[in-house]
Amino acid sequence: MPVPPPVPLPEVPIPRLRDVMGTFATGVVVVTALDEERPVGMTVQSFASLSLRPPLVVFAPARTSRTWPLVRRAGWFCVNVLAEDQAHVAAAMASGGDRFRDVDWRPGLGGQPLLDGALAHVEATVQTVHDSGDHDLVVGRVRRVERVRDAAPLLYHRSAYARLVAEAPTAEQPPRP
Repeated sequence: MPVPPPVPLPEVPIPRLRDVMGTFATGVVVVTALDEERPVGMTVQSFASLSLRPPLVVFAPARTSRTWPLVRRAGWFCVNVLAEDQAHVAAAMASGGDRFRDVDWRPGLGGQPLLDGALAHVEATVQTVHDSGDHDLVVGRVRRVERVRDAAPLLYHRSAYARLVAEAPTAEQPPRP
């Protein structure tokens, strides 16, 4: 049976894609590293656990980022999972200037900043980087993890920071432990 000729696929307009993808809520993290004794960091919303064996995580920095090449060169990085009261940290790490001026931190295994107040720290080394359109897809090998505090996460939805709103349990739905 003959194969039909390929049908040209339409391009998805960027504003439409951005609008539709904005309906998916994500967590907010700050990826940090130490570049020649200087802390560097960037706010990232494209982050996920990739594998348990071996322990891998993935994030996707924009190829236009000025911070990403510094993180890549450092080799070590920390994914700091932000709490709902840390929108100011996310905003600081997404801006220019001295991003660490009002942010307290301690050094991790490779010197990378572990941000105070984060929900968790995932310390990793850059394993592979894949060219993925206007972003890079970074796979990191997890070297150490710690859950720092129990609080609600900072979320990002429809181009704005957001928070979880817990529903009151009903008789049919008992509270979670």
